[in-house]
Amino acid sequence: MADKSVSNHNPVPEIVVCVGGVVLHEGHILLVRQAQSHLLEGQWTIPWGFLDPGESPEAAAVREIMEEAGVEAEIEGLLGIQNLPDPWDGWFAIIFQCKHMNGVPKPDGGRETDRAGYFSLHDLSNLEVEIWCDWLAKRVLTGKQMLITPETSNPYFPKIAFL
Repeated sequence: MADKSVSNHNPVPEIVVCVGGVVLHEGHILLVRQAQSHLLEGQWTIPWGFLDPGESPEAAAVREIMEEAGVEAEIEGLLGIQNLPDPWDGWFAIIFQCKHMNGVPKPDGGRETDRAGYFSLHDLSNLEVEIWCDWLAKRVLTGKQMLITPETSNPYFPKIAFL
């Protein structure tokens, strides 16, 4: 196994990667409301969370969508990468666009989320949506996003590349 340190004195830094999924269904976007004790308590966000060790970003996004909103989704493509602000400086998020496959939105029982649902562009004005998620939802719902679709001809296939 390869040594994961740059040298004996400079170990490779731990990097925190978050993943999120923008799930679309019949012109609506899936949002979850963050439960009590969450830093974003009471705010609506896209389903998101941490990348687990050994997990691919796309698998983590699909898992987080199921865990936080009870919806089965499929990755359509990569929306982008966002460097996160305080208090998460140094962290970044990988955001995927997904399509709804199955399930009715439901929160995880208050562990992380206390509400879940699909919302139209008009609905967003009546919700307390976290500022970045609001911006992202509006871009996607108005077709202003750029989607990078999976490239299956890459030499590492079936590992997914977005190029």
